[in-house]
Amino acid sequence: MAPGATEVSHAVFDLHMTIFWICVVIGIVVFGAMFWSMILHRRSTGQVAAKFHESTTVEILWTVVPLLILVAMAIPATKTLINIYDSSESDIDIQVTGYQWKWHYKYLGQDVEFFSNLATPAEQINNQATKGEHYLLEVDQPLVLPVGAKVRFLVTAADVIHSWWVPAFAVKRDAIPGFVNEAWTRVEKPGIYRGQCAELCGKDHGFMPIVVEVKSKADYDTWLGERKEEAAKLKELTSKEWTLDELVARGDKVYHTTCVACHQAEGQGLPPMFPALKGSKIATGPAAEHLGIVYHGKPGTAMAAFGKQLSEVDIAAVVTYERNAWGNNKGDMVTPKDVLALKQAQSK
Repeated sequence: MAPGATEVSHAVFDLHMTIFWICVVIGIVVFGAMFWSMILHRRSTGQVAAKFHESTTVEILWTVVPLLILVAMAIPATKTLINIYDSSESDIDIQVTGYQWKWHYKYLGQDVEFFSNLATPAEQINNQATKGEHYLLEVDQPLVLPVGAKVRFLVTAADVIHSWWVPAFAVKRDAIPGFVNEAWTRVEKPGIYRGQCAELCGKDHGFMPIVVEVKSKADYDTWLGERKEEAAKLKELTSKEWTLDELVARGDKVYHTTCVACHQAEGQGLPPMFPALKGSKIATGPAAEHLGIVYHGKPGTAMAAFGKQLSEVDIAAVVTYERNAWGNNKGDMVTPKDVLALKQAQSK
């Protein structure tokens, strides 16, 4: 076990080492007495077993001594547990939501939220390229925190049970649909810290890493300001008049970030669970039906609903891309306004 980089991780490490050395001493005493008895009191030396039925003194000792040891261990353990679960008086609140197979981060009260997806190239995963230093532990958008601030995590899930785990923070919380677990951290020094989903959550369980980038307070404020500007610009893009080429270019990026794991780079899919999009009835049929599948998902299948996962612009772009890629060549497009109209219709 490593000491970690937070107040909680240090407390857990110290508790672990305290209990470890207590166990070492107990082991030395017990095994020492056992071997001493076997060697010095063996039959070949003429030893004769003592004849007594019971000893009240011995029974009291082997009851009281372990009790005192357990109490001595329970005191620091209880203090550490109370500290671990005390998420009050936080400086920043972040909602962490697990999806198959990515993480969504929402900075509560800041109007900043984004998805964090695996960034390891498919060529490395398919053994077509040399694996990088952080193979399967790199993302397109890391979670960013300020150094020294108390950050409370509200951990949940949108589909199945996940588990948000960053070893250096000593934070591991199950993400359960319909339930919110709390955790907190205060990172002591800037740096990049990596973790993974620690719950078997489906086919791509091993492909949803966690990367946390801890910045200085000034750098964090700069980053947060930039993210707010990006969010404002994204809202403006919804009303923009897009061309087919612009939507296809953006949809290419969205597809290869969000959809490629299931439907594959050339749209060939992984039948029967993940059907092909190349030449499919969905991608070459009515645009409204195609949009509905992407937005709502398909109940009873592995097709997730992306209406709450992607922006209006990205949904429009990826649908347009799928309708004009791999020889589908429909020549039509779905605009962000179409997606916004669908969303407004659903809210009525």
